[in-house]
Amino acid sequence: MAFRVYGRVSAIRLQSCRRPTGSSLHKPIGCISQRYSSQTPVDELDPGKRSSPLKPKTRPLDGITVVSLEHAVAAPFCTRQLADLGARVIKIERPGVGDFARSYDTRVDGLASHFVWANRSKESLALDLKDTEHLKVLSAILERADVFVQNLAPGASSRLGLSYDTLKTKNEGLIVCDISGFGDSGPYRDKKSYDLLVQSEAGLLSITGTEDQAAKVGISIADISAGMYAYSNILAALMQRQKTGKGCRLDISMLESMVEWMGFPLYYTFQGAPSPKRTGASHAAIYPYGPFTAGKGETVMLGIQNEREWISFCRDVLDNPALSQDARFINNSLRVQNRDELRDIICDAFQSFSAAEVLEKLNKASIANATVNTMHDVWKHPQLSARGRWTEVDTPNGRVPALTPPGIAEPDEARMDPVPALGEHNDAILAELGMDGFKL
Repeated sequence: MAFRVYGRVSAIRLQSCRRPTGSSLHKPIGCISQRYSSQTPVDELDPGKRSSPLKPKTRPLDGITVVSLEHAVAAPFCTRQLADLGARVIKIERPGVGDFARSYDTRVDGLASHFVWANRSKESLALDLKDTEHLKVLSAILERADVFVQNLAPGASSRLGLSYDTLKTKNEGLIVCDISGFGDSGPYRDKKSYDLLVQSEAGLLSITGTEDQAAKVGISIADISAGMYAYSNILAALMQRQKTGKGCRLDISMLESMVEWMGFPLYYTFQGAPSPKRTGASHAAIYPYGPFTAGKGETVMLGIQNEREWISFCRDVLDNPALSQDARFINNSLRVQNRDELRDIICDAFQSFSAAEVLEKLNKASIANATVNTMHDVWKHPQLSARGRWTEVDTPNGRVPALTPPGIAEPDEARMDPVPALGEHNDAILAELGMDGFKL
């Protein structure tokens, strides 16, 4: 089926999304891959990095077209993962401004760190949706798309005529995923919902930080959780559509996504029990589990999960086997209750050793442990390098390193196409729609 827009027929023939073969708009647009091919084999000088192009792979979502009216983190993170699996993602942005995450910072060769992370392998189409002609362009694309994702304020897409009920009349196979802070109903529906505020509403701040001060999680965890649930629900909806031939609407709430992840502390306080205490980097309900100070003030992270490990820790690491039978520490509940005394005992035992020596003792005793890495350390992490998890993606300002998607066994199978410039794909998409003469 061809697009018929403004009396013209595109030279590129496009299939309807209702056909079993999947999407419509999936013929690749030339300029998305002209700057840099995504597939890069191992660099012989650095086995953890990849360089020259490889032949493209067949991916699970090849043939699926996703249109996303998105900004910030939740929706972009969702759609980037769909792109990782081969979906064609057309990102709708405001002309001249774009996704406001583009201006969060300039840390990546002049580009914003959030934007580079969440927007590779996408096509950028700049549309002013207050302009009826621009809105017609979007409507034409959505008639042939498989998935529409949006994270505007609740009700905004409906006012633009982009609600599921409206869109399904012209595309019954369309899956519409609405992402918002609190969902499309209820008393908080229209409440503003930035990540930190949702962390607070979900109770996360009440259990995070130190006894004296609450702390937010250092990443946008509420946005990320919503993006993950949007991503997984879209995959499920695509599978369901194979059975029914029909699309559906998904209503993803940041609050609900975050509260789902709060399951442990919620049940921990079941029937009116006290909430977990804020314990910094330590675990509120398991001990010892967290940071301990070794010689020269260095920090070591370790975790004891069961009584067998506790006995081994006392005998082989602390050189104090009798401690495992001390009545104050005979089980986990008592160790949590008497954590201050136990912390002093452990830190005193560690003072004669460097952090490296403590880690060696922990490894020999098969006790879980970790170093406290900085971001610079993570870029050089030996495990990621050994597994070949780093590659490169192109951006408007040059190539940058990128982690290949977790779960993809062979890094060369990952799709790692460029991060787009604002409106980079306007002309190509308009030509595909048969609107070569239309100016945005």
